[in-house]
Amino acid sequence: MKHIIFAGLFAGILLSGCASNKANKDDKEWRPLFNGKDIKDWFVKIHHHEVGENYGNTFRVEDGTIKIRYDQYGDFNNQFGHLYYKTPFSYYHLKFEYRFAGELQQGAPEYTLLNSGVMFHSQDPRTMLKEQDWPISVEMQLLAGLGDGKPRPTGNMCSPGTNVVYQGKIAASHCLNSTSKTYPADQWVQGELIVYGDSLIQHVIEGEVVLEYSKPQIGGGTANGYDPKMKVDGKFLSEGFIALQSEGQPVDFRNIYIKDLSKEKR
Repeated sequence: MKHIIFAGLFAGILLSGCASNKANKDDKEWRPLFNGKDIKDWFVKIHHHEVGENYGNTFRVEDGTIKIRYDQYGDFNNQFGHLYYKTPFSYYHLKFEYRFAGELQQGAPEYTLLNSGVMFHSQDPRTMLKEQDWPISVEMQLLAGLGDGKPRPTGNMCSPGTNVVYQGKIAASHCLNSTSKTYPADQWVQGELIVYGDSLIQHVIEGEVVLEYSKPQIGGGTANGYDPKMKVDGKFLSEGFIALQSEGQPVDFRNIYIKDLSKEKR
């Protein structure tokens, strides 16, 4: 009996050790994009301003969080902005947390209420013109409930200057709704983005895949003021920059990590 107990304990220790090693390996595969202290590894580009000008201290770091604020703006004046990580990515798994805060800035469009996003496969911000409003990119749109009892899913897809293939054909609309539930504005929500180059894209909210599409490519409308050389319609997007969006609604981001999926190409 003692031998049986000892063997069982030994097997348990081995299994526990294997699980621990796997967890440690998985932890090491994730690397932070945001160090919790500053945004020195990021570029700012705001509509009506040159790349690198963080107008009104729009993007700031407080308490280990990237905060997007407009308290130095006055009227919003369509000063849509984006904060770009310094290098492009192609095959990856991104995860982050976000929550909305405060009131919509004066003059911001009504549709931007409790609305933000994470742009990906974006053009280099250094190729954007001063009067370009949106980067040519794909957006994982983030929304919160309006408190009216109506569903308002988050983790949707929008396509400034791009197209995607959804259910076998080019999506007819600029945005596609996900199947996520509605979350309140002040709640931290975990989003994930799984990107396989110019192949499969998956949006994940709180651990559930809520939207899936493929073949992101340049095309469509919505983006304005761009350099015509940058908009080669029909060109598939296999890589690009990741950016956090500012469009009039205060929002916070934290715990931004990425994992390389280049060995899992599809």
